[in-house]
Amino acid sequence: MTEITTSWICLFSPLVAVIVIALGGNRFSRRAAGVIATGSVALSFAAAVVAFATMLTRAPGNRSHLSTAWTWLSAGNLHFGLSVLVDPLSVFMMLVVSGVGGLIVLYSIGYMHGDDEERRYFAYMAMFVFSMLLLVQGGNLILLLSGWGLVGLSSYLLIGFWHERPAAIAAAKKAFVMNAIGDATFALALFLLIAKTGTLDYGLAFSKAHGLSQTVLILIALGLLGGAVAKSAQLPLHTWLPDAMEGPTPVSALIHAATMVTAGVYLIARTAPIFQLASVVQDTAAALGAVTLVMAGLIALVQTDIKRVIAYSTMSQIGYMFLGVGLGAYASGMFHLLTHAFFKALLFLAAGVVIHALAGEQDIRKMGGLRGLMPKTYAVFLVGALSLAGIPPFSGFFSKDPIIAATLERGGAFGYVMFVLAIGGTFLTGLYTFRLVFRVFHGDRDRFVDETFDTHHGEGPLVMLLPVGVLAIGATLAGWLQVPGGWHGVSSWLQPVAAPILETTNTQEAIASIVSVVLGLAGAGIAWWIYIARRRPAPAAVPAFERKFWFDELYDALFHRPAVTTAKVLYALVEGPLVGGSMAGIAEAVRGLGTGTGRLQTGLVRTYALALAASLAVLAVVFLAVR
Repeated sequence: MTEITTSWICLFSPLVAVIVIALGGNRFSRRAAGVIATGSVALSFAAAVVAFATMLTRAPGNRSHLSTAWTWLSAGNLHFGLSVLVDPLSVFMMLVVSGVGGLIVLYSIGYMHGDDEERRYFAYMAMFVFSMLLLVQGGNLILLLSGWGLVGLSSYLLIGFWHERPAAIAAAKKAFVMNAIGDATFALALFLLIAKTGTLDYGLAFSKAHGLSQTVLILIALGLLGGAVAKSAQLPLHTWLPDAMEGPTPVSALIHAATMVTAGVYLIARTAPIFQLASVVQDTAAALGAVTLVMAGLIALVQTDIKRVIAYSTMSQIGYMFLGVGLGAYASGMFHLLTHAFFKALLFLAAGVVIHALAGEQDIRKMGGLRGLMPKTYAVFLVGALSLAGIPPFSGFFSKDPIIAATLERGGAFGYVMFVLAIGGTFLTGLYTFRLVFRVFHGDRDRFVDETFDTHHGEGPLVMLLPVGVLAIGATLAGWLQVPGGWHGVSSWLQPVAAPILETTNTQEAIASIVSVVLGLAGAGIAWWIYIARRRPAPAAVPAFERKFWFDELYDALFHRPAVTTAKVLYALVEGPLVGGSMAGIAEAVRGLGTGTGRLQTGLVRTYALALAASLAVLAVVFLAVR
C-alpha cells in the first residue's frame, strides 16, 4: 500500500465516522458513537504510520507526491483539484493530529459518559479531526483554506457544545468572530496571489512569487500572517482562546494541544518561501511570538481556573513556535509543536481527571492536597509540568532550547531582544507551572475536596487514565527524537520541505540550554518558596495581569460599543420610521381598502344589479367615445 493510498484513508476515515454517526442517529448507543469516532481516528493514525514508514524507504529527494482525485472547482483558467500533498511536513502533521487526537477522543469516552448529547459530541470531534487533516494534507492553498474554515466551524460547535450555558455560547461566538478576521486576511492574500501569479498550487505559486514586487509580497505575507495569528491565538487576536475553556476539557486539549492553535505555525512553515521573500513580515511573526509568550506567561501567574492557566500556557508556547519559524528555524518550531502536543494534551487531560473527580470544579483555590488522593494523576501531571518548564530530560527541554539558540544565531539588536524575551518566558513558565502544581496537589487540602471527592470513583476509569499514561510517555521520550549535538531526526526528516535559513552552533545551544534551565528552575524554586515553604505571603495580583492587559476592554470600546450604538441609531432613524413605518403604513392601507371593499358587500341583489348596470353603462360610453 503506497503512501498516497494511506493518505487518502487517513483523510477520509474521520469524515466517514461523522456521516455514520449522523445518519445512524438514535440507532447507535452513545457509547457506540464514541467507539466509532475513536476507531476512525485510530485508523487515520495507522494510515499515517504506514505512510511514514513507506516514505522512509524512499530517498529524501523522492518524498513529495501529489495525488488528485478529481477537479472539484473550476473558474475560467483556474482549476483546483481535490488533491492531497504527501511530503515530510504533511506526514509529520498527520501523525501529530491523528495520534494525539485519537488519544483525546478515546479519553472522551470516559469523560463524556452519561452526557445526553454524546453522539453529537463525537460527531463534532470526528469532524474536527477531518477538518484539521484536510488543512495539513490539502494539495493546494484553496484546500488549505477550506480546511482552515472547517476547523473554525468545528471549534465553534465544540466550544459551544453545552449550548444551554450562556457563557459557552458567548465563547463560541467570540472564537468564531476572532478567527473570521484571520480567515478574511488569509482569503485576501490568496485573491492577491491568484491575481499576480494565476495559481494557488504550492510549487508553482512559490516559483512565480520570485517575480513579484516587494510591496505585493509583503501584502500577501501579511494576509497569511493575519490568518496564522488569529488561528494560533497570538497578539493581537488572542482573546478568544482563554474563553474557549467553556467547552468540555477534551475539547480544550484537542484545540490547544495538537490541532487548531498549531495551524498557524504549520501555515508559516508551509508557505516559508513567501515569508522568506518578505523578510520584514517574517520578523514581525517572530516579534509577535516573543511578545505573546511573555504577556501570556504574566497573565497565567494570576489565573485561578486550572484550565485557564494551561490555556495561557498554550498561548505562550505557541509564541515560542512563532519565534522559531519567524527566525527561519522551521524544524525547531515544528519540533516544539510535536513535544507541545504531548505535554500540553497531557496537562489538559490530567486536569480533566481532577475536574471530573471534583464534580466539575475548576477553581484551584478550592483544591490543594490532592497528591495523596490522586497519586497517578499527580505523577503524570508532574511529568507534563517538568516538560513544559523545559527541565531535562523531558521533551520540552530538547525542543524549546533550540528556538532560544536561534535568537543568538540571528544576533544583532533584534536577535538579542528576542533572546531576552525568550529566556524571560522560561522563568515565567517555571513560576506559573509550579504555582499550579503546588496549589492543586500540595499544601493543605481544602474542605471542599473532602466534601466533593468521590473515593469510590477514584481517579477515573481506565479509558481516561490510559491515554493520559501514553501522553506521559510521549512527553518524557519525544524530545530524544532530536538531541543537541547529536541525532537530528526531525530536522533531517523535514529538510527537503522546510530547510532552515539559519543554523545554530553547539555553543549557542549550550548557552541557551544552561540559561533556560537555570531560569526555569528559579521560577519553580520561587513558586516552592511562596506556596510550600511559605516564607512570604503570595504577592498581590497585578491589576494589568488580572485584567489581561485590558485587551477585552479595548476591543469592547473600539468595536462592540460603537457597533451597538450605531445599530441603535440606525434602528431609531432608519429602520424604525422608514422600514418599520412604511410596512405599517402599507398594512394600514391594505386593511382600510379591505374594510371599504367589505362595506360594498351588502348582500342586496338590487345593489349588485345597479352596480352591474352602471359598469356596463361606463363601458358603453368608453367604446362610443373611442369611435
